[in-house]
Amino acid sequence: MECDVIIYDIIHEPDQVDEACWAISTLNSQAEKIDKPKIFILLSTVMTWAKTKPADPEDPDIPFTEEDFRRRKCHPSYKEHLAAEKTVIKFGKSNKKKLTTYVVCAGLLYGQEENILHYLFKSAWHNNDLCLYGNGKNILPTMHINDLAAVIQNIADQKPKARYIVAVDDSKPTLKQITKAVSKNLGSGKVKPVAKEDALLNKEITQSDFDMISIDLKMDAAFIKENMQIRWVAENGFVENVQKIIKEYKTSRNLIPFKVCILGPPGVGKSTIAQQLAQHYKVHHIHIKDVINQAIENLNKFAKRTENETEKLNEDGDAEVDQEEEEEEEEEEQPDLSELDAINENMESNNGRLDDQYVIKFFKERLMSKPCQNQGFILDGFPKTREQAQALFEPDEQEEEAGEENGSDEEVTKFNKTISPEIIIKLDASDDFLCKRIMNLPEKLVQDTHNTEDGLTRRLSEYRDLNNEDNSVLNVFEEDFELDVIKLGAELVEEDKSFLHKNLVDLIKSNYMKEPRNYGLSSAEKAELKRIEIEQRLLKERQEREERERLEAEEAIERVKKQTEWNEKLEQIKKEEVEYLETQSIPLRNYLMTHVMPTLTKGLIECCKIKPDDPIDYLAEYLFKNNPQVD
Repeated sequence: MECDVIIYDIIHEPDQVDEACWAISTLNSQAEKIDKPKIFILLSTVMTWAKTKPADPEDPDIPFTEEDFRRRKCHPSYKEHLAAEKTVIKFGKSNKKKLTTYVVCAGLLYGQEENILHYLFKSAWHNNDLCLYGNGKNILPTMHINDLAAVIQNIADQKPKARYIVAVDDSKPTLKQITKAVSKNLGSGKVKPVAKEDALLNKEITQSDFDMISIDLKMDAAFIKENMQIRWVAENGFVENVQKIIKEYKTSRNLIPFKVCILGPPGVGKSTIAQQLAQHYKVHHIHIKDVINQAIENLNKFAKRTENETEKLNEDGDAEVDQEEEEEEEEEEQPDLSELDAINENMESNNGRLDDQYVIKFFKERLMSKPCQNQGFILDGFPKTREQAQALFEPDEQEEEAGEENGSDEEVTKFNKTISPEIIIKLDASDDFLCKRIMNLPEKLVQDTHNTEDGLTRRLSEYRDLNNEDNSVLNVFEEDFELDVIKLGAELVEEDKSFLHKNLVDLIKSNYMKEPRNYGLSSAEKAELKRIEIEQRLLKERQEREERERLEAEEAIERVKKQTEWNEKLEQIKKEEVEYLETQSIPLRNYLMTHVMPTLTKGLIECCKIKPDDPIDYLAEYLFKNNPQVD
């Protein structure tokens, strides 16, 4: 009740429908208690128009406008949205002085982090071919999220008379046009048709999103054009502004590509560190050998494909060609096949090596490729010379023109910001350390490489000659481009004794590159990590159980052993006790047999014969009388 402007968004929050209806009902019922006039704006969706039939069946291309809102028919899943629209319009008529209501029917929203079309952006950013569900000829009414915000601001400020406002841009793109625009400017440039029935197999598409991209509707924001002054972000629509939209998407989701260059003498561990960083940050490891091999392989493949297509055209010269399909194919920059012969000749004359002009060209093409521009790259030991760095990162014509237009050409045109590294790492180490490190490498890593004793000595000498204080690659970055260089000196590099340079990698991660700029782990990677975690836990539990069982078995064996030893000792003690007693009893036995038993035996015999009334007394007297020691 304290707010002057109340906005409810039921486009992407269906659970807000009931709350919005409750809020407008409450405001209407308590209108008498309202001190200041209030504005209630309901953000709805074009899905409430999804099943609307054209006013003129003979001319179905006439777009719908606000004037047609009473004839609108909603999608079956958006009946509650339509009811909410009607409720808001109804209550706005009953208390016009204190409560003004508006329904803004927004087209499919795009921009910023993306929502409905996010499945396209995410797939394209990962360099996948985009899926086109159905024939893609359905027209989607669209609106940039910032332009929708401008419309709402305009309504709050101006309080227009119209209560139902359609908010769409001027474009009427098809799903196919949108998909191709995203694929061409963000992804691989390829689109593959997929049956509509398979759309929901894509985990990135919800049922609601699928319903929205399946709509086929022409709408025109007549009221906005005629009555509102809006600073449009994308008045001409999605396709015309796709590059700006992609930039917004990358910035909003922090998908800014990492651009890193690792330099240093041969054998210092550039590739080892680059591979680990590339794997951790999910960026592309760019090595000169791979770049050249891939470029030549692509030229050979294109040459072979061109030859096959030429032969096929010659064989089927009279065959009809589907002109429509050919026109719909995206224009791709075709490589110059004449260059392939020149490259082969150059490599033959230079003992398998290429001149810098070709190497620089291949590197530029690779760094400008969509994968490198999306995820980023790590340059491994290239450029090697000052001349290579200047040629590789020189500003292109577009940047120079942009600099001249902005009046800051001195700053803009120093280097090509699109492909120039933002993080430059310089590793260094002594020649002795490098020689020892190379000599200690596993044989499989040294085989068929220049990492032999003679090869390393030659390469080190070349590196030192090409990179002195006055003329080096670093001079280009620091002096010409005014970029900061991270220098990891010999002491720091040589202190890390591990072959994988684990400490250096951790240092670069924590201090310089920091958090990854990507979507994180994919669902497959998460499932794999979970599987590994479960396996490790089960393995640990099994090992602990086996260790516990082993210890229990050993304790049982030890217990039995000790019990046996105890029993044996006890038997031995008993035996020794018997023997001891027997030994100690011999003198006593002899004494008794000599001095006591003869007389006692005779007395017992006499007692048995006479059988006196008191045998004890009789035996005592007998022993006393017949004691041989008594005189």
